[in-house]
Amino acid sequence: MRAIRGVILTCGEANPLLMNEKESFIIEDLDEYHLVIKAEQEYRVRKELEAELEKNTYSLET
Repeated sequence: MRAIRGVILTCGEANPLLMNEKESFIIEDLDEYHLVIKAEQEYRVRKELEAELEKNTYSLET
């Protein structure tokens, strides 16, 4: 068995699991708020999470 380099990600419970349907980047699901993801996917996952959170944020600007 080979070791896989990972990063612990803390977030809302559903966000990464929905993204994982597209690509498999989760190494271990620790609990409802913490995941271990592949280290080389960290930047992409964070950018996708930010974009998803932006969609759900109310803004007064039009």
